[in-house]
Amino acid sequence: MARAIWTGAISFGLVTVPVKLYAAVQSKSVKFNQLDGDDHQRIQMKRINASTGEEVPYARIVKGYELSPDRYVIIEPGELEALDPKKTKTIDIDRFVDLAEIDPIHFDHPYYLAPAPGGAKPYRLLVDAMAETGKVAIASVVIRSQEQLVALRPIGDVMAMTTLVYPDEIVNPSTLDEIPAAEDVKTSDKELAIARQLVESLAEPFEPDQYRDTYRTQILDLIERKAAGETVVVQAPEATDDAPVPDLMAALKASLDAVRGQDNGAAKPAGTPANARKRSPVPPGKKTPGGSRKPAAPRTRATSKD
Repeated sequence: MARAIWTGAISFGLVTVPVKLYAAVQSKSVKFNQLDGDDHQRIQMKRINASTGEEVPYARIVKGYELSPDRYVIIEPGELEALDPKKTKTIDIDRFVDLAEIDPIHFDHPYYLAPAPGGAKPYRLLVDAMAETGKVAIASVVIRSQEQLVALRPIGDVMAMTTLVYPDEIVNPSTLDEIPAAEDVKTSDKELAIARQLVESLAEPFEPDQYRDTYRTQILDLIERKAAGETVVVQAPEATDDAPVPDLMAALKASLDAVRGQDNGAAKPAGTPANARKRSPVPPGKKTPGGSRKPAAPRTRATSKD
């Protein structure tokens, strides 16, 4: 059973809703430990003074902000504590907005809010009111000594809370050198029309259950096989020659014809659901690994655990 990681209350106007905070996502990343390759013993990470080579006990470690190489401003624990935001137990709603007004780039980490004892009725009232008006609440809350900007929105019968990144944390795309100016790249009306048809022909409702983290599945399968004593033969990836960039108009037409061909009676494999995602067209000269379509969902990387 999920455990609450924070308890408090939603506050809007003179209304208070007691709530508990729960994690909304659970990382499925495959984690590895670092071992000595000779005897497979765990590696210990030690805090070493870069100048003396001496191991530094934790009690002697202080926080320093680097101004320039080897020049630091030392910040004492008490100085940071004095700057900590007031540790309130309320999620203070500032305003209600339309979800479409929030660019997805602002969304950071999702949580669920559940009613705490005595909060069932005001919780249900707030969820229903927000669902009927289609509004999202923008609020602030202090979690783990850090003030967070958050968005509250109903998902079915549950209130979700997602932390938001502040505007100054978002990289301005104008700083990317690789993005050409619109006036420097000209597209024809015909190219745009075909591209629009291709987008529309591939448009389908988003059904997240259709996507799987195949990379993680392959890692777990590899681990199971090796744990069972199987000898795994590693095959080097096939070298691929850089294919010439196809003519844009020809690639658009070929892609559109491929999609239309699938829609006009291409047989589906047995057991394929009627609403299964269509295979993305492959431009001439390009191959997908193993001939299969790569899922649109981001892959979960295997991370090292120190």
